[in-house]
Amino acid sequence: MSSNKGGKGIARGKKGQSKPRADEKQEDVLKAVIIADTFQDRFMPFAVEKPRCLLPLANTPLIDYTLEFLSMNYVQEVYIYAAAHADQVKRHVETHPRWGIASKVCPFDKIEFIPVADATSMGDFLRDLDKRTRMETDFLMVHGDLVANIDLKKPLATHRARREENRNAMMTMVLRDAGVQNHHTKTQGITPVFTINPENDRCLAYNEMSPLDEDRYILTETDHLMLPVVDLRADLIDTGIDICTPEVLAMWSESFDYQLPRKNFLHGVLKDYELNEKMVFTEIIEKGYAARATNLQLYDAMTQDVLGRWTSPFVPDFNLMPGQTYKRKLDNVSLADGVKVTPSTHLSRSVVGSNSKFGAGTKVSNSIIGKDCTIGSNVTIKDSFIWDSVTVQNGTTVDHSIIADGAQVGKNCVIPVASLISFGVQICDGIQLAKETFVSTVGPDGISLPTDTSLVGPQGCGGKYVDEEEDDRDPAQLQKSLIYSTAHLNISAESISTFNSHPDSDSDSEPETPSPHHHRTPSQQATSGFHVDAVNGILDTLRASNSTGGDFDAARIEFTSLRLSSNASDTDVQRSIAVAFAKRAAELHLGQDPSSATPLEPAKAAERTVSVNGATKFLREAGVGGDANEKQVAFILALQQAVAGLREFGTAKAGTLLAGLLQQMYSNDVLDEDGIDAWWSNPQSQDGESMTAVRERVRVLVEWLQQAEEESEEGESEEEEE
Repeated sequence: MSSNKGGKGIARGKKGQSKPRADEKQEDVLKAVIIADTFQDRFMPFAVEKPRCLLPLANTPLIDYTLEFLSMNYVQEVYIYAAAHADQVKRHVETHPRWGIASKVCPFDKIEFIPVADATSMGDFLRDLDKRTRMETDFLMVHGDLVANIDLKKPLATHRARREENRNAMMTMVLRDAGVQNHHTKTQGITPVFTINPENDRCLAYNEMSPLDEDRYILTETDHLMLPVVDLRADLIDTGIDICTPEVLAMWSESFDYQLPRKNFLHGVLKDYELNEKMVFTEIIEKGYAARATNLQLYDAMTQDVLGRWTSPFVPDFNLMPGQTYKRKLDNVSLADGVKVTPSTHLSRSVVGSNSKFGAGTKVSNSIIGKDCTIGSNVTIKDSFIWDSVTVQNGTTVDHSIIADGAQVGKNCVIPVASLISFGVQICDGIQLAKETFVSTVGPDGISLPTDTSLVGPQGCGGKYVDEEEDDRDPAQLQKSLIYSTAHLNISAESISTFNSHPDSDSDSEPETPSPHHHRTPSQQATSGFHVDAVNGILDTLRASNSTGGDFDAARIEFTSLRLSSNASDTDVQRSIAVAFAKRAAELHLGQDPSSATPLEPAKAAERTVSVNGATKFLREAGVGGDANEKQVAFILALQQAVAGLREFGTAKAGTLLAGLLQQMYSNDVLDEDGIDAWWSNPQSQDGESMTAVRERVRVLVEWLQQAEEESEEGESEEEEE
């Protein structure tokens, strides 16, 4: 490691990663720049005391995921830029058992730490890097809050080939296709819009949209509309991974107005193409995982992805970092060494750090617990983040909140949704906070806050964190809370495109009706229309089949025609069929069918729905689409989510209805034992509280199928022996 004046290699390459020879070309040395500092941070109040890149995601600091991603893509030299809290970042990296000075397993040939104390924007970093002339060839630029498992071999090769063909191709942005449906790591509040020429993947323009904008439209150059095809993409996740040429740094240095990488630099370079002739391209990936924890909502969403194992191999029980000792247990729980629980402690879908302990009767679900934590008896922790060395005493409830290192919460307290309890805060017994309360010991200026005893109690420590310089018209305010909300703003929430972070919402049951001001791409409009029309068409056929004899053959023709005209994907098809069959079974159970107003038991309602003439063939061919396990799993997940989203049902009835539908589909050869068993083992079937609760009602069916299969195998074995 080094100071401003330079750096040196600190370790040899990892096993299997070839080191460059002295006679190799410089182009073979892959370098990367990590922007570890984050300006205009939305991790308040935590970022006042600790940089975002060191905040723990599933008990591992974010920058460790970033470095591991660079390692798996065979980067050899890393340059880390930081300003605020630079000493913390430097100390973490230099003393880390994998990256540090004393490490014998560091995968990099060189790590150079470059603090720029007076930096106020990312532009200051990159202009400094340009002066140092470290980057003589292509390099990667990433941020210290990146979690990704993608392979950059193809994007790098494409970029280099394009560069050989045209020297004005100066940068390639790696973007991730999130689809048009709800996705965990889509941005909320601020929506990036990329204008792309799909024939050569060149980015033509970049804009951002927000519900706070007075104008609900974007301006497009007429030249772009003259192209045979042009894509306006609002469905892309910006990973912040850029493959750059040295000219990128030169462009930053030429304009001191550039402060932000997308809103300023990218927008400006593309807008001034006729002047500079520099071109930026996109590489849109469809497989793998890549996302940035740019705000608390994405931090929450990415944690759910870690728990759901979408980020593999970056999951706790892989123990990627030296010293980690996580083991995966039942109910998707990962425990490190030294964790102590009582027989009556219940943990589900959670990660617990080393040496933490729990009292009797405590329930923890869908949460992250750090190391050295003390959780008392009869405590309830749900959808929350408890960092290191935290104490939560008996009888307290914590719901979808964050409690930072060293904080203490007394007995019988209530920490409600979207509360943020910062470092070292102490809350006395019996305190009940209001929703979305931020409690800290320091203010936005870093100066200690006086203790507010009305907030934390007579023996407490901490006050309410309020940033008086906040601008209510700044779209970033939509991202400062753990929960996406527009309630504090003077706008109508109905006119805003929102994206849910949790799969247990009921958005799959009834798609939202877009407002007149809501910007949507043609593909979004088409697939949304397809879902509504497809669900209604299937429902009409199911209803008619119980009265006048609906025709599923005719419905299949109409359905196929609708799918082709809307260019609907397999996922869209499965979702619409699952929602239609779930709704029909619910109607029969609730007695809402005009031809049979008597409510039916869930099992009978499921039987009546699936036994309609032609329905099983339609489900088998159009819904599942084959015997492959992955197709069956995808359809069952769609059906599970549709049932979990039924507004009229509690989870118990919904789960019984799902069990009845699966039983009928199994009996009618739509699904088989292997498909149902594969769904049961799939982590997505437990992704969210309502999904898990609904799934639990199917346990009896799954165990019965597994037992029947075992008995069948034993019988076959006995016959072979005879």
